[in-house]
Amino acid sequence: MHVVVVGLSHKTAPVEMREKAALSDRATRALVRGLIEHGEIVEAVALSTCNRTELYAATKDPVIAERLLVEALVERTSISRSELDCARYQERDDRAATQLFRVASSLDSMVLGESEIQGQVLAAWELAMEEGASGPVMNQLFRQAIEVGKRVRTDTRISRGPSSVPAVAVGIATRAFTDLPQRRVLVIGAGQMAEAVLTSLVDHGVGEVRVVNRTVSTARMLASGFGGEGFGFDRLADELRLADIVISSTDAPHTILDRAVLEGALGDQDGRRVMIVDISVPRDVDADVARIPGVELHDIDDLERVVEANLNGRRQEALMGEHLVVEAVAGFCDWRAGLAAAPAIRDLRDWAERVRADEVQRLSGSWDSMSDADRERVEALTRALVNKLLHEPTVRARAALGQADGIRHIESLRHLFGLEAPAESGHAAN
Repeated sequence: MHVVVVGLSHKTAPVEMREKAALSDRATRALVRGLIEHGEIVEAVALSTCNRTELYAATKDPVIAERLLVEALVERTSISRSELDCARYQERDDRAATQLFRVASSLDSMVLGESEIQGQVLAAWELAMEEGASGPVMNQLFRQAIEVGKRVRTDTRISRGPSSVPAVAVGIATRAFTDLPQRRVLVIGAGQMAEAVLTSLVDHGVGEVRVVNRTVSTARMLASGFGGEGFGFDRLADELRLADIVISSTDAPHTILDRAVLEGALGDQDGRRVMIVDISVPRDVDADVARIPGVELHDIDDLERVVEANLNGRRQEALMGEHLVVEAVAGFCDWRAGLAAAPAIRDLRDWAERVRADEVQRLSGSWDSMSDADRERVEALTRALVNKLLHEPTVRARAALGQADGIRHIESLRHLFGLEAPAESGHAAN
């Protein structure tokens, strides 16, 4: 039984194309049910996230299965065949297993070490099981994917440290203020990065939200999304006076916040602490602001240095994760090889038992003088002899499938003992 995967991801397709290939829960259910209706596809699982859509299948004919998977994606999503052909990748057997194991371990993620993907892989597998589309092969494949994903996260430090500017900013804020729900954040400007930082801060429970922008309507629109208030620049000093966390992200060609402005806003508030994150280029906040007692200033370079240091550390840890994936793939290949050998070994033993039983039955007519006990001893002796003779071929058949030409050895075994006959003609070969 072969394993195949067809898909596209952030590595091969822009977001506009990935959106077209995304599968809803309902579409996923219909897709996997439709796939297993084809005799060529025995099992199927569909994984669809914001960064990838991948279809996995167990099949006896990988060429036909790959074609059916491509057709299913085009039929069940809004992506065209030409678009999919430009962005898709497809792998078989150990390479297909490697793809899924790397995905589940977040080694193939846009953000190395992110944690959401494991839950998404598990959900995709569970959905396929609910639809009756996942059987022994997919169950083993996805079970091992979940296991290796957990190992990579626990045995390495791939997920340690923030890996984005918003995450670093939130980390700084939570260290500076352990009581975020009692704190007020002021956003100066309404850029996308500022919104991302604000989103993370709100997710972490920051209390009040204020936005100051050149265009008041834009400030109000951004603030309203977080239950806050928006104002024009005429309110900057008043809002600075009450803010605990300041995020500045404007497109101004010069600094808009210098030491004099901030000292004037803070007045004589002794012991006051303010954290300022300047994520503008060019910078919004004059570096001299950091000299004000109680003010902690971070610019975009500070944050990006932390991100890069963390990512470099993750890349080193990812090398260890790759080794764990290689080990897991080898384990799956061994399991799949054993699965392929099992029918041939079973047929070989069934054939030998028929030959043994037929010979004992044929000769039993000349054994009238033998007692029942003697007959039992003959039965035991002949069974032991058959088992002894088949032990070495059985061991070698299983071992052979670990080699590149293993399937050929199994086919030779079937040919030498005429094991194709039962399936083809309905009678035993002896």
